[in-house]
Amino acid sequence: MDDDIICSEKIIADRKTFFLDLKSNARGRVVRITEKVSSNRDRIMVPAEILDDFISALQDIRNANSEN
Repeated sequence: MDDDIICSEKIIADRKTFFLDLKSNARGRVVRITEKVSSNRDRIMVPAEILDDFISALQDIRNANSEN
């Protein structure tokens, strides 16, 4: 069964490219985050139901980085 992409974003930073895809499949929705460096790709999947917690954690990390 193919996943359906609902929304995609692309971020280019130096030699890395990040792809963020909101996808839907038979088990629900997930955000797939792909890091591409040269020909290598690494992926993580974040269940959509914990997306607010994930974003909050990233904001905490951003705030800690800004303080230093």
